Amino acid sequence: MRGSRIRRQVCRWRQGSLADSFPQEPLSRRIFRDETLLVLGVSLGASGVSALISFVGSATKPGGLKDQAATLNASAAPGRPWLDLAWQLFGIATALVPVALVAHFLLREGQGLRTLGFDRTRPWPDLGRGAAVAAVIGSTGIAFYLAARGLGFNLTVVPEALPDVWWKYPVLVMSALQNAILEEVIVVGYLLRRLGQLGWTPGTALVASSVLRGSYHLYQGIGGFIGNMVMGVVFVYLYRRWGRVGPLVVAHSLLDIGAFVGYALLAGKVGWLPTA
Repeated sequence: MRGSRIRRQVCRWRQGSLADSFPQEPLSRRIFRDETLLVLGVSLGASGVSALISFVGSATKPGGLKDQAATLNASAAPGRPWLDLAWQLFGIATALVPVALVAHFLLREGQGLRTLGFDRTRPWPDLGRGAAVAAVIGSTGIAFYLAARGLGFNLTVVPEALPDVWWKYPVLVMSALQNAILEEVIVVGYLLRRLGQLGWTPGTALVASSVLRGSYHLYQGIGGFIGNMVMGVVFVYLYRRWGRVGPLVVAHSLLDIGAFVGYALLAGKVGWLPTA
């Protein structure tokens, strides 16, 4: 018994010494700044740079923007449906890794995604508000896209170009959910929280979030940039009003599902919908 007690004491002493040798550093503004840059660097910040390069290529290519196409959900292995499905699921899963990273960083603070309002505590209010937002933005968004393309400010957006196989529509829905979760958690909830902790004013943080949202849609053209930047302003306002990204995730999911699935069902069958 005595030997066992001594061993436990030695073990506790060693654990304490080990912990003391690696003291926990308080979460300073520099840590928050570096962390935010890293999260954006592996997610939507990098997408913004990629979209800018893509836009420069489109703008300098002979011919107008509307005569070029931007395809969102394309086949990753044409003619090989099972391999294509594997690539689609892999892409959706890996795109959500930055959200898991954000959750990890928030847990380190003793919080979690719940502090951003991304949880299941208020499902029906989130669904109702999200559906209402999607209904308003969806109709105006289509009109704005058609006008921007008609004026030559936008590429022809092809929301999907997947093969007609059994998994087509489930993958489109999952892709829409992935886009919504990634963008609203990072660009609204997480970014606004971090910028506030870094001392940014609410107005400056709103501009940063909205411009970032517009930047990674620039591959669609000037219309895609402006339209999504305006949507970003609305979403930041609603997030500050409701204190939850849940309704925004619902709204964004419904918008993308409508765009992806709607295009798959209507392309080539209605005259008002541009196709590549």
